[in-house]
Amino acid sequence: MIKLGLAGTWHVHFGGYVREFLSRGDVEITSLWDSDENTAKEKALELGCSYTTDLGEFYKGDFDAVMVCAATNIHKEVLIGAANAGKHIFTEKVLTASYADALEVKAAVEKAGIKFCISFPWRTRSDFLWIKEALGEDIIGQVTYMRMRNAHDGVSRGWLPPSFLDPVPTCGGAMMDLGAHGMYLLNWLMGEPEKCTSVFTNCLCDSVEDNCVTVFSYKNGAIGVSETGFVTGRNPFELEIAGTKGTILAGGVFDKLCYNNGDGWMFPALGKGSKSAINSFCDSINGDGEPLFGIEDAVSLTKTMEMAYKNII
Repeated sequence: MIKLGLAGTWHVHFGGYVREFLSRGDVEITSLWDSDENTAKEKALELGCSYTTDLGEFYKGDFDAVMVCAATNIHKEVLIGAANAGKHIFTEKVLTASYADALEVKAAVEKAGIKFCISFPWRTRSDFLWIKEALGEDIIGQVTYMRMRNAHDGVSRGWLPPSFLDPVPTCGGAMMDLGAHGMYLLNWLMGEPEKCTSVFTNCLCDSVEDNCVTVFSYKNGAIGVSETGFVTGRNPFELEIAGTKGTILAGGVFDKLCYNNGDGWMFPALGKGSKSAINSFCDSINGDGEPLFGIEDAVSLTKTMEMAYKNII
């Protein structure tokens, strides 16, 4: 049985992650930390575990691994504390807001020799796994352009919690949160960029950006575009990848993956997605493989995200 501690309840995916951990049947939640006394007490009562508002005391607890859903601005403290205590780490993205902080977390994780996994759910999907393999097989030639749009109406329809629109805990707005998916997919499929330019605007939210695009350039001359926002209604995700021999499209109104490299539009049969990040993390603790998305992936995302925020025009 894996004993799990919960570090922070701030992130909107907290409840979903807890349910997935418990659904395995080999995970027991033993303790919870949150800086807010009332929140910590309420969540601990729901889950039947102990709680504390003292992070140092929390890490003295008898548990094997920690799930980090604390606010982004305290990730460094929470993550390094976990590593120093020898706790395996599963964390929500982003790792940290700054690249320098990410490197400090990386050093602590590597020194501790613990298992580490960050949540990159789009990389477990069958369509993106097919795309990764197809690009490796050169079916559209050299990639010259990739655009990922992933946006929702969390601000325009008012369903995002106010805490997600506070620039202090979030360290950013739509790009830092929802835009992270496009960023880590670009890194995975295109490699790390050399330069970028960002346009972030405030359509309905004054506190953080709610409408965003970042354009990247790469060493080989390719261009990558990451679009996101909290003010987009009825707009399904879209991916387009252009290469010297053809094009791949995914998502859109019909939510289909297709490609054309000279023989017309083809709709490939997709296999199953990979195991989830949480399952890979737990399996690794039990001695079965390594976590799908490790500390290098996490640091790479932060490096790219910091570049985007430093180059807003």
